[in-house]
Amino acid sequence: MTATKMDGKIAAAAIKEDLKARVAALAEKGVTPGLGTVLVGDDPGSHAYVRGKHRDCAEVGIASLRVDLPEDTSQERLAEEIARLNEDPACTGYIVQLPLPAHLHDNWALEQIDPDKDADGLHPTNLGRLVLGVEAPLPCTPRGIVDLLRRNDVPLKGAEVCIVGRGTTVGRPLGLLLTRRTENATVTLCHTGTRDLAEHTRRADIVVGAAGSPGLITGDMIRPGAVLVDVGMTRTEAGLVGDFDPSVWEVASKVAPTPGGIGLMTRAMLLANVVERAEKLAR
Repeated sequence: MTATKMDGKIAAAAIKEDLKARVAALAEKGVTPGLGTVLVGDDPGSHAYVRGKHRDCAEVGIASLRVDLPEDTSQERLAEEIARLNEDPACTGYIVQLPLPAHLHDNWALEQIDPDKDADGLHPTNLGRLVLGVEAPLPCTPRGIVDLLRRNDVPLKGAEVCIVGRGTTVGRPLGLLLTRRTENATVTLCHTGTRDLAEHTRRADIVVGAAGSPGLITGDMIRPGAVLVDVGMTRTEAGLVGDFDPSVWEVASKVAPTPGGIGLMTRAMLLANVVERAEKLAR
């Protein structure tokens, strides 16, 4: 058996085509959605990611509001820029690109964002709303994972899902999404304290690698026919490497790889969160 690739590029392109039509409909009402980004410092990866987000905006017709700040930006200056975006009616939603330089605190910055303008869906208020089942912007990567699984006809109702990694951007919120009544999956969340990782991954219909540990999950750790979603992303001399070892392709039925899988879906869901808020405001 050689697994089928769940292609994030194809799915993200379809999402952007749908969003382009919805943005055009908003334009007829005199509404232009605006996505803001706040980037502090000179990290090449962060700069590349932000450039990609603004290219996506141009493709769909969303206005870009870009705030680039130097590495030594003070907390007071960052707070001023965030407050300005909170008040700017041209900004439908925005993100603070993480991680921030060491002298600034990621969680503090997230808390300064107006929860209604939280395009990443990571504000504590919105994560709390997700726990309560209240409508709110959804975390982009978990939302992208669920969307890609559905587009590839992967059954979620009653499925056993093993998530490897308990981070606040993927692992924990993904468990919350998958256990909503609309998905109704059963989720096991594994982490560095898990005693026998393979025991859990072998039981799962779907395994999500979100640990950031290259090649952590090998072919002998999954059941034949399992569906795999690789969210891990580690830069090596050989390029970007995910959490799944190449041997899994001979055991799994479907794989969303790194790269080419969830990264593009995350960016598409960022746009979707912005367009959905613009539509809500235009009603």
